[in-house]
Amino acid sequence: MKEKALEGIRVLDLSRVLAGPHCAAILSDLGAEVIKIEEPEKGDESRSLRTFSNGESAYYMNFNRGKKGITMNLKTGRELFLKLVKEADILVENFRPGVMDRLSLGYETLKKYNEGLIYVAISGYGQTGANSQLPGYDPIAQAMSGICSVTGWADSEPARCGAPIADILAGINGAVGALAALNYRNRTGKGQMIDISLVDVSVSALASLNQVYLSENRVPPRQGNGTEAAAPGGSCHGKDGTVIFAAGNDRLWPRLAAIMEKPDLAEDPRYAKNAERVKHRKELELLIDEWAKNFSAEEIVEKMRSAGIPAGSVYTIDQVVNDTNISRERNMFVPIHHPAAGEVRITNNPIKMSLTQPEVQGSSPVLGQDNKEIYSKVLKISEEEIGILQDNKII
Repeated sequence: MKEKALEGIRVLDLSRVLAGPHCAAILSDLGAEVIKIEEPEKGDESRSLRTFSNGESAYYMNFNRGKKGITMNLKTGRELFLKLVKEADILVENFRPGVMDRLSLGYETLKKYNEGLIYVAISGYGQTGANSQLPGYDPIAQAMSGICSVTGWADSEPARCGAPIADILAGINGAVGALAALNYRNRTGKGQMIDISLVDVSVSALASLNQVYLSENRVPPRQGNGTEAAAPGGSCHGKDGTVIFAAGNDRLWPRLAAIMEKPDLAEDPRYAKNAERVKHRKELELLIDEWAKNFSAEEIVEKMRSAGIPAGSVYTIDQVVNDTNISRERNMFVPIHHPAAGEVRITNNPIKMSLTQPEVQGSSPVLGQDNKEIYSKVLKISEEEIGILQDNKII
């Protein structure tokens, strides 16, 4: 059996929908034992989100892969939960700030029971500040962080990124924080709380664009597929599709001019240096599109790559899934066997490690799937007591 980087680490996952579950799923892929704790009879609300596979939410499957699943009512099962906390290394939750405190299960309470507990709290706006009590979701975070303001074309309405990028970044940053805290605990024995905000992580993702305003007091506009730092770059349009390319520096631009069979453009004072090309971006875009329309997207990519220019076709999701390099050679889609849905393919972990390779540990759990195992083996509760807890709807 392959060794795992987080072997021996136990995570309690109280989170729902995407950001928190994604954080815990990363830890599971790295080898931690993740115990997903859900409300009896209801479960994580993402169990009802599309897309479905044989009646089971594939959305839920993806972000809860490799976890064990138990049910627990945190209001009536508080003492049971505290026993579980004593056996845990990391806890992940994404309730609105204050919810866990009102249950007397906030970090300040839990660290009295487990000084080494690493408590990851993911929320819309963070645990502090005037907005902390507001409900926060990915599109709102994208809007308020500035992502929407720089996404799209200058003459179009601001748009959110098609991927739930705020949720994904929150999950990744939560996992990074947990791993850093784990290293600190190994040295000191002390756990700590990690406060992750969807807005904060989205603001952080805009660091290069924030700097435009911080340094020049200028609000960066929407640039479509390009970037205001360099030109040419962004998209060009072939006979059958769109190609994204980057030829903005003074080394790559002459190569593009050469494959366009217009090498003199590289010497033109309007285009010779990047600063001038940025000023004449629109003219360059028209010239490049006029050339590109004579070729297929595949041909454009091949010509650019042969000249050492970074380029790639704009793939639809089906093309991504069927791309040999992405799907097979980089193993980005893997099968799991779900107890109710059967065989399902999901997106794999992107981290590649030479000794402790992350991998999906198995399917997501059906609701309460591992109640007997966790309560009997971890908390040493008898089968009779487990039955009573179920009858009383505590679990």
